[in-house]
Amino acid sequence: MELASYLAGERWSDHPACTHPLLAALARLVNDNTSDESRAQLVHLVPTIIGLTSDDLRVDARIALRCATTALPVAAAERQLALAVSVLAAEEMLARLEGAPSGRLGEQSRRAMEEVPHAAEQARRFSRAARITQKGFRRYAAPNAVQLSVVGIVQACITDPDALLRRLLEEAIDDCVTLIRTPERTAPAPVHA
Repeated sequence: MELASYLAGERWSDHPACTHPLLAALARLVNDNTSDESRAQLVHLVPTIIGLTSDDLRVDARIALRCATTALPVAAAERQLALAVSVLAAEEMLARLEGAPSGRLGEQSRRAMEEVPHAAEQARRFSRAARITQKGFRRYAAPNAVQLSVVGIVQACITDPDALLRRLLEEAIDDCVTLIRTPERTAPAPVHA
């Protein structure tokens, strides 16, 4: 993120204004949790995140959803409930912002939840009782989903967590490009308390 700030002509910072705050947080977490050998493979992504910023809460929701659905199938059992709740919260926020019916699940979410049926059922029971505000989602739920997801991947019993972290960051960047740079996108929804 420091390199992004430099390339964007900003003051040296790991929180540059040229990148969406949640995407920048994901990039920092991936960088900090990737092995030294694999970190060099992240450098080519730096130019792609410059200029990816928006106040549209759908960006936060898409990043959180991408993270949670990527980590949920590989995370240890003790992290699955929180990640499944993160999936449902992000899907619910997207439904509200897009005027879609509540309770829908996208294909990636459905597949991730099917891999952890016990956690998915617990998350559904929990989520029925909880109602998150847009402000609460942006401040707490989305950043927590990103943090939990990266830690879940790092601690997962998988062959190459670095490759999964890199793929997660690449796909989150692609999601942001689609939402932020697509000309026909709708106006951002305001954030309410």
